[in-house]
Amino acid sequence: MKENGYVSLYIADFRSLMSRIGDWGERAYIHVYGRGLASRLLDQLASYPGNFDTFQELMEITLELHTRYHERQKEKGSHQEKKPPITGSNSSRPPKDSFSERPHHKKKNKGKKFQTSKDNPRSALLNKNNKLIGSEKEMRIKKGLCTYCGGKHPIEKCFKRPQKKPWSSRGFAIKKGKV
Repeated sequence: MKENGYVSLYIADFRSLMSRIGDWGERAYIHVYGRGLASRLLDQLASYPGNFDTFQELMEITLELHTRYHERQKEKGSHQEKKPPITGSNSSRPPKDSFSERPHHKKKNKGKKFQTSKDNPRSALLNKNNKLIGSEKEMRIKKGLCTYCGGKHPIEKCFKRPQKKPWSSRGFAIKKGKV
């Protein structure tokens, strides 16, 4: 089961598999079922009092825990919409805006110190669309450097650059012959 999956679907799939594999016994079913649960459910089951005597009991409890979890998530969501978020230990500060709306946003640099975008030499090379500024691109082309990462290789051989999908995998048909 995926972390954000539904227990009811997992139970249905598990029962379907049970019908195909035959009788393994209650303890085996409990063990295999438990191994496939999301970690948040396993954490909740670990604090659940007592053991599970039957597989049916375990399924019912996980379904109940899953339902309670999602109800609680909805409650949290409705409370967060009403209250502004509290940031840090100083609750008198205004709520933070999104990253793009704050030009002087500070980032952690591997836990050692804070940097602003002015301190970051890479940001000085990029325009607002995260593309190289013209002068930097021209300089890299003249020196034979990769225009993507600045390495000593052409951009076509850059391993840091995301690979583009071929046209055929993007839903376009490739026609051979004249265009």
